[in-house]
Amino acid sequence: MMSPIAPNWAETDGPRFVTRQGHRQWLLGQANDLLDFFQPHLINPAGGFHTLDNVGAPMLAKSGQSSVERQIHDTTRMVHCFAIAKLMGRNGADDLVDHGMDFLWTRHRDMKNGGYFWGVDDTSPTNSAKQAYGHAFVLLAASSAKVVGHPDADRLLADVRQVLLRYFWDPEFGATREEFSDDWQEISNYRGQNSNMHLTEALMAAFEATEDREFLDMARRIASLIIKRHAREQGWRVAEHFGANWRVDIDYVGDPVFRPSGITPGHALEWARLLVQLWGLGSKSDDWMPIAARHLFHNAVGSGWAPGTGGFYYTLGWDNAPDRTDRFWWPCAEGIGAAAALGALENVPFYEAWYRRIWGFADAHLIDHNYGGWYCELDENLRPVNRVFNGKPDLYHALQACLIPLLPPVASITRGLGRAKSLDQFENLEIKRTEHEK
Repeated sequence: MMSPIAPNWAETDGPRFVTRQGHRQWLLGQANDLLDFFQPHLINPAGGFHTLDNVGAPMLAKSGQSSVERQIHDTTRMVHCFAIAKLMGRNGADDLVDHGMDFLWTRHRDMKNGGYFWGVDDTSPTNSAKQAYGHAFVLLAASSAKVVGHPDADRLLADVRQVLLRYFWDPEFGATREEFSDDWQEISNYRGQNSNMHLTEALMAAFEATEDREFLDMARRIASLIIKRHAREQGWRVAEHFGANWRVDIDYVGDPVFRPSGITPGHALEWARLLVQLWGLGSKSDDWMPIAARHLFHNAVGSGWAPGTGGFYYTLGWDNAPDRTDRFWWPCAEGIGAAAALGALENVPFYEAWYRRIWGFADAHLIDHNYGGWYCELDENLRPVNRVFNGKPDLYHALQACLIPLLPPVASITRGLGRAKSLDQFENLEIKRTEHEK
């Protein structure tokens, strides 16, 4: 059932939703509802954060485990989200940032070999691998903590920076190596765009927090490799998997969470938003970025949106036919952010229509209006299922979907909130079409 306070999503005329006071209040209300769901039961007294079930209760350890595993991307994302909550003026947000920062430094960090373990429990590492994906989120957490003035942010930022530069960053290609053992033996020759995409997000946040241009230059190199070169070559489809020489591996089959086979439309949407931000941070000198963002968005909604029922297919084959047809929550969250960012740059009905369409689907099918939070996955009949994810483990994507439309698209949420006098502010920008768009 659609929320009674939601706008009329079918409406297509009039001013953009993000300029309307009622919609802006609705977005802020949704953000606070998410924080209300997660905040009360999130802190694990043994360290780190609980994963919450569908009604908001902490999930228990799995069979065979002595205590609950905490994975690094979950710890870091909660630090980031509650840094955002602090900027929103939420009481108690400081406590969660402190708790997460302490757990990162004392439990996820490998005090012997350096770097950060992928998974830990109450007493020891459960997965001692050092993953580029996880380290990208350590950088994001440190940057967000610095924006809100956390006393340990500089220490964490300096540490993860030297780890990234020493082990992960490959200056020959302008992107990261993927995975190492605890003693820094490279596990495989696999290279992935997912970790590099999230590192681009984190590098921009680090640049905004420190004004150190090296972070921005690294982000621009990743975007050039993944999007300007490879996505353009693949007809504006984002290739996910590569070999050590950064040649596309079309036949790669990995796990369904972080390395699904085929094409993931949600990542094209995510890149579309990130490119708008990166273009703005780079003084709007990279003309190809907003053009690429448009192509990525148009292609993703054209091939990835399920006709009739709605929602984005999780993955497509290289023939653009649906592969994994379940609808996950995060592509919709990223689609909302991308439509808002592109709509801010170019006020045309296409982006506004998609902004309303995606929010309408999320409000009707993903937001749990009874218990709170968002369902993580729906089956083909749009019924909530737990095939890949259990419970409601994620605040990061849904919270950002609520806040990105309220802020200028050329800054991170933490920097946007830190600079905004109120969430009534909105910056209208325009981009010019060029002969290079084709």
